[in-house]
Amino acid sequence: MISSTLKLAGLLGLGLLITGGGLPHTAQAAGLDPRAVEYQLPKDIKWVRNAAGTSEQAVLFGDPSKPGPYVVRIKWLPGNNFSRPHFHNGDRFFAVLSGTWWVGTGDKFDPDATVPVTAGGYVIHHGGQVHYDGAKNEEAIIQVWGIGPVHTTQASR
Repeated sequence: MISSTLKLAGLLGLGLLITGGGLPHTAQAAGLDPRAVEYQLPKDIKWVRNAAGTSEQAVLFGDPSKPGPYVVRIKWLPGNNFSRPHFHNGDRFFAVLSGTWWVGTGDKFDPDATVPVTAGGYVIHHGGQVHYDGAKNEEAIIQVWGIGPVHTTQASR
């Protein structure tokens, strides 16, 4: 039986491959077998804006609302856009792909107390622990992976 850690390590490798900016045009012309390799070029990634207009999300692999592994990109839009304090039922793993992502902990929402994580940085949100995050003056793109289903609970005030 493969442990969750090994599955997540594999997903990280998948995520790093996908973030490489796409494959050379010659690979596309070679007719890759989709049973062996799947890929998306950046121009083909489908972003969906949230109702508040503060971020966009693209599901790259799996479905976070269903059992099993998933990989999602989140694009936080500039303008002091933050989630409010919340927690998830399981661990979630993040890589910052571009910009600066700001992360904070605790029930008290305080964007001034957040810590900047720049491109190339890595973050773990431990299941059941309250946090909040977002972008300040620049766009930030992060990639998250974990094992679903993911449930988000807003922290009580």
